[in-house]
Amino acid sequence: MPAALSVLVACLLALHAAVPNTFGRLGSLLETFLPWLGLAVPPLLGAALLRRSALALLASALAVAAWLGLFAGVLAPPAEQPYDLTVVQHNVDDENPDPAGTVRALTSVSPDLIALEEVTDQAMAAYAAALGPAYPHAAVRGTVGLWSRFPLTDVRVVDIRPPAIVDDWSRGLRATVQLPQGDVAVYVAHLPSLRLGWTDGFGSARRDDSAAKLGAALAAEPQERLLLLGDLNGTVDDRGLDPVLSQLSSDRSDFAFSWPAQAPLARIDHVLARAAAATRVWSLPRTGSDHLPVAARIRF
Repeated sequence: MPAALSVLVACLLALHAAVPNTFGRLGSLLETFLPWLGLAVPPLLGAALLRRSALALLASALAVAAWLGLFAGVLAPPAEQPYDLTVVQHNVDDENPDPAGTVRALTSVSPDLIALEEVTDQAMAAYAAALGPAYPHAAVRGTVGLWSRFPLTDVRVVDIRPPAIVDDWSRGLRATVQLPQGDVAVYVAHLPSLRLGWTDGFGSARRDDSAAKLGAALAAEPQERLLLLGDLNGTVDDRGLDPVLSQLSSDRSDFAFSWPAQAPLARIDHVLARAAAATRVWSLPRTGSDHLPVAARIRF
């Protein structure tokens, strides 16, 4: 039994893309929590040692190799690399009781750009007042916003509303940031939330539709250098985000789990780049939100 379970874990890790999404989107569910499959390896290895089974030990080694093949990069200490820009991405939570304290946490790493989601009309004045002195250039569309040390131009709404949502719903914006290194297109996006249920399984249909619209907008972007900052409600392994992730890259040297804040299990908040590199991505301490902020360093 330990040998069979170890082989199963190894197969799920190495062949997760082969798990079908036709029923309950089980493939996306697996990929959302893929790193945590590694927790099954130590007890399986222990069982193999107790049984003194060479077959079970070999199968456990396969599971270890499969996990390391995906996530070995997070075991090494982050190497210092040159960078041109520091950015912070945060879903601040529409019920955040302390916008000013949240801003203090976000600015502790001296970012050049700050992207926020779930900015309500009621909290907008508080965020604007706290961020305005250091970040005089700002753009807010719907519930997403971008604050910058550098001038913003060509600001516009990005329509990522899925067909299933008929209400007024605006969660995407695009701006050109005029950096000393040259212009870069910056997108801020908040894709629909997921739902787990017995009838729908991993309810990502609206998220996936929104990701397809965002992916189309990114593909049509004429600016070569591009950053996407946002709460995508999915991980970089989740195939539902392929329309976006197939065009952009991220750093995977740190898990940088961002949700839920009280016990982070997955990085669903992202900094992604095109014609640039995120040389380091890491999560910041908890704020008044149910997400952790995510910071990144960008090299052009």
